[in-house]
Amino acid sequence: MADVENKEDLVEDGKNKMNVKCKFCSSKILDKKSANYITQEMALPLMQQDNNRKEGEIQNETVNEFYHVENMYTFENIGFTHTVDNYKYLSCADCDAGPVGYYDMNTKHSYVALSRIVHS
Repeated sequence: MADVENKEDLVEDGKNKMNVKCKFCSSKILDKKSANYITQEMALPLMQQDNNRKEGEIQNETVNEFYHVENMYTFENIGFTHTVDNYKYLSCADCDAGPVGYYDMNTKHSYVALSRIVHS
């Protein structure tokens, strides 16, 4: 399985070259060549929050590389959280790990963070 080191190994003709899977349980999230690679900046909650943080505080990180999915039915296996500021966070439907990306309620498009998945 590949990590995010070389974009050329992961992206071909602007699309995901390989299958996209959950990094925790290996459940397939997207088939190869089913999503477009884009760069944009988005703050996502950390997948593992620090236990010592203040109550109610959410730790975020800025993510810059995503697979853009226009139609939610393109996914093989994905879960959606409740709405937060007009976004729903994406999680693995099998093991609930996430967020692996987000769904924009305005555009109805989804974005899967390359740093939060694996390729195979």
